[in-house]
Amino acid sequence: MDESRFRDASVADIPALVALVTSAYRGEASRAGWTTEADLLDGNRIDPDVLRHDIERPRSRIVLAERDHALLACAHIAAEDGAGYFGMFSVQPGLQGTGLGKRLLAECERIVREEWRLPAMRMTVIDLRDTLIAFYERRGYRRTGLFKPFPYGDERYGIPLRDDLRFEVLEKRLEGDIP
Repeated sequence: MDESRFRDASVADIPALVALVTSAYRGEASRAGWTTEADLLDGNRIDPDVLRHDIERPRSRIVLAERDHALLACAHIAAEDGAGYFGMFSVQPGLQGTGLGKRLLAECERIVREEWRLPAMRMTVIDLRDTLIAFYERRGYRRTGLFKPFPYGDERYGIPLRDDLRFEVLEKRLEGDIP
């Protein structure tokens, strides 16, 4: 039985969050899992100042999954444009594929649906990430055909190793009693 629990991040969690998010997406450590972006991007995956802003702003939460006070996974959710936004989804590379990420995603959807009473969840994914997009599609997310530019030149989000990066918006309607 999984003994992990969820809680909201505080500013004190920022160093551990930077380490977790980086390990899930960048560098050699990320290659132990399937979410690596190491062939697409180098450098930072998240900036401590951006994390602080996301933790402190209204209707924005970074949800942590922990076991025995050890950080296992995290995701950022926020209310934006009448829907929930889901991002910064990170699971320790050695724990990817164990179901922990699915449980964290479901918890984030529950918060957006039940606590914030929003009708949908949206996210942006680099459109070259077919395996990751397929993971979300199996969980009810649909490709919208809407694209956003990659922030080239802003090294807070990494150093692109390709010149054809862009984000596609994925969306899922959330079920339940939402006014």
